[in-house]
Parts: sequence; structure tokens; C-alpha cells
Amino acid sequence: MYIAAMTPDAPPTAFEYHLGYWLRFVSNHVSRTFRDRIAAFDVTVAEWVALRSLYNRAPCTLKQLAEQIGIDAGATSRLAERLIQKGLASRKDGTTDRRAIILELTAEGRSLVRRIGKEADRNDEAFFGHLPRTDHDGLLRILQGLVATHRLTEKPTT
Repeated sequence: MYIAAMTPDAPPTAFEYHLGYWLRFVSNHVSRTFRDRIAAFDVTVAEWVALRSLYNRAPCTLKQLAEQIGIDAGATSRLAERLIQKGLASRKDGTTDRRAIILELTAEGRSLVRRIGKEADRNDEAFFGHLPRTDHDGLLRILQGLVATHRLTEKPTT
């Protein structure tokens, strides 16, 4: 164990000794900076996640989108409605099941995904570009390994 042994009378371990503290510290800053970068496009991070998912997978049903981005159907429906209102996505009824809603990006939505994708790349570069490639790849491997080991499925959408 990397943290000092815990005994009943030992003082609590300082934040700085916990990897979770540092992961959250970095994650909060990366996320906030990205949120601020895309605010100029009048898009939230959740909307970006949906747009990016639709970019490669559309047309798809509302249910499929919910599964892809890891949020419930009700939240996905509200999210899709915002994208439709902004002219970034369109909907049509399913051909075999009229209750199914099919979503796809509009030309404006596809264009926006490409522009925001560049902002996502810039954001990653700003935070992680100083890392040597071996460190970058090692960190990525470690984080993906943690996701796999703990069978984490809830995706970061906000």
C-alpha cells in the first residue's frame, strides 16, 4: 500500500497522498477548461458528447444514443431536443416502429463536431502535450486499465 498504514490512532492521511485527489484535481481543470472553450459554440459538454457520438453512429435511435453516451432515456430525450432546437440534429420516426425516434446530425451539426473536435484536441494538447509520448501512452494505458479492472461503465458526459 502506498499510503501510510492505517491504525486506529493514526491521523487521517493528507489529501496529497491520495491518487484520487490528484486525478480529480487534474480532471476538474481539464473539464472546466474544455467547458469554457466550447461555450463560445453555444454547446454544453453533454451536448458535445451526444454530437460526437452521433457523428460516427448516426442515424441511430434515441435508445441507441442513450446507450452510447451512458445516460438514461429521459435525459437523452431532453438532450436530443436541445440539439434539434439548435438545428444541430434532426429526427424522424422509425420506419418499422413508429415509436422509435431516429436521430442524425444536420450539416451544421457535422460541421460543428469538426470545429469542436479541434478544440478538444487543443485542450488535450494544453494539458498533456508536455508529456513525453511514452508517459502519455503509459498514463492512457493505466487509466484504461483502471476502467477495465473496476468495470466502470458510467461515462463522463458533464
